[in-house]
Amino acid sequence: MRAQLRLADQTYQTHGTDDDARLNEVFSALADPIRRAILRRLDGRDLLVSEIAAAFTISLQAVSKHIQVLVRAGLVNQERTGRISRCRLDAGPIFEAAVWVNRYSKYWQEQFNLLAVALEDIAPARKRKSPRAGRAAPRPGADRRK
Repeated sequence: MRAQLRLADQTYQTHGTDDDARLNEVFSALADPIRRAILRRLDGRDLLVSEIAAAFTISLQAVSKHIQVLVRAGLVNQERTGRISRCRLDAGPIFEAAVWVNRYSKYWQEQFNLLAVALEDIAPARKRKSPRAGRAAPRPGADRRK
């Protein structure tokens, strides 16, 4: 799979893999709040499609379509017995997505570290400038003098 991405008059070549395609399906499936709610309902239990649909104000057919997106992304396993369809959460793809996201945590962690240093520098300066520094806070309900 090869795709072109065009941003701000620059063209980037991307060389997609099966892993990339799977991650795309997982992130696309997780992007919808109804599908995330379905996954929450399936956490730790198997449910019939009708049991899942009972929690939503949308039609059974609409819930079924959302479930099919989750099945294609590998997030839900669906077993059919006649007309009855039971769903089960498969958290494996969520773990794979979390591993992918975690690769980039070093970038935001660095920002958090810089913020912590900046706040440590600001705190002593604020205490020196504050006119109330060193004074006890008034007790709630205490009468103030006029």
